Amino acid sequence: MSVPGTSLITTSLPTSFELGTGASIYTQSLLPAFHEATHEIILVTCFWARSATLTAVAETIQVLAERRRQLLESQAEAGPEGDALPVLRIRICFSSRSLFQKLFHTTSKDGYLYPPSSWSEKLGLPTQQTLRSGNIDLQVKSLFFLPFCVMHPKFLIIDRQRAWLPSCNVSWEPWLEGCISFTGDAVTGLVRFYEAVWARDNHLDQPPPPPPPPQAGPGHLGHTATNRSTSRLGLTAIQSPARLCVDLARRPLPTIILPSSHHRNPRFRPFPWQGAPSTPPTPLNCAILRLLDMAENSVYMQTPNLTSTAVLDALLDALLRGVNVTVVTSKNMMLIEQIVTAGTTTSLCVKSLIKRYQRHRDMGQPKNSWTDNQQPHHDIDLEAQRHRVGSLKISYYHPRQANMARNMKEEPVQSHLKLTIVDEQYTVLGSGNMDRASWFTSQELGVLFQSGELATTVANSVAEVLQGRADTLYSSE
Repeated sequence: MSVPGTSLITTSLPTSFELGTGASIYTQSLLPAFHEATHEIILVTCFWARSATLTAVAETIQVLAERRRQLLESQAEAGPEGDALPVLRIRICFSSRSLFQKLFHTTSKDGYLYPPSSWSEKLGLPTQQTLRSGNIDLQVKSLFFLPFCVMHPKFLIIDRQRAWLPSCNVSWEPWLEGCISFTGDAVTGLVRFYEAVWARDNHLDQPPPPPPPPQAGPGHLGHTATNRSTSRLGLTAIQSPARLCVDLARRPLPTIILPSSHHRNPRFRPFPWQGAPSTPPTPLNCAILRLLDMAENSVYMQTPNLTSTAVLDALLDALLRGVNVTVVTSKNMMLIEQIVTAGTTTSLCVKSLIKRYQRHRDMGQPKNSWTDNQQPHHDIDLEAQRHRVGSLKISYYHPRQANMARNMKEEPVQSHLKLTIVDEQYTVLGSGNMDRASWFTSQELGVLFQSGELATTVANSVAEVLQGRADTLYSSE
């Protein structure tokens, strides 16, 4: 499920970049934006689970319905000359709710549309009666394809004009997450991705276009969610000691929407004589490999898991060209999922990368530095001019121990951020992990921004939050 007939190359005006846990990002940025919608709210996530985040989503929609009900009553008292309150469409889309749900999910590409009778009991949402009283039209849909095809993207679109791209799900895990918000033409590309995947069966049910947003100069927040009091909106803001939010300059940036369609066949090759299959050539996969291939100076990669052979090989190739590589990942995150989908773990893959790097680095040294037991590797050309091998640094994320000792519930215990920065110029954010599941079976979505200023801001923000939250496993320097 891609975006047929649509150019993925566009522009955007990034407005903010935020770090924190999923609950803090939802309650302090995403849910306040619900109250600014006049026509439509599109919320797409992967996991939908009972949690503080889900409770906050339900309370936000409940408050929104009540406020709209009161406004409708006021308009009725004012008579027919008053401005009519338009219907507010809310579309909630997710892939995974429970093991039972996935085992018995429909195979239709149109997915499963939850009946209103299930909204409250199964999904934890307000009732249809409550929403109707506020002139709210809600649809909730799920998509999943056995055996492993989850729809993994996460994004929020308000009135088809503003978008947020978080890494977090509607779930309970206190993980380190990231979120970038933007306006501009890239939002249209995101809407088309949504329509191609989630709105195949209701393409005629489109809302009227809302009026254009007011123009804002650089540094002006306008209606961004980060500049509003959640208490004023009746929301309970969940705080995280890892929260950091920076406002961006709102200058047009070259931007590329990078979808990655799902694949039902995991293409496992369990026997050692079987070669590794080539990765599906999706826009996201190809863009990541192209960025690693064109890297000249530096690569920064933060990913929950690292089991993609293609990524590991590309990182090694970059190192051998003299590119400095920094990786931040997790040691024991979703181990069962890694073994089932990749047949290995991040820890094993990281150790293998370090060993391969050391072998190539040692063999690139002058010949008289070899020991008697060392022989040149067959793929090293001794006649070619030797290049400086890039530096390699790999760190494992861990929670800040002082916060854990104080039992701070929103101290992130794992890193779920998906971030790649190349040559301090190209930044990729989104849902895609650097693991085999994201590269072979799951549907993913990434957005590539070209801007040295944005890359620097994101890198500095992440570095600040990682202070006291990362241990160096290996450093070649």
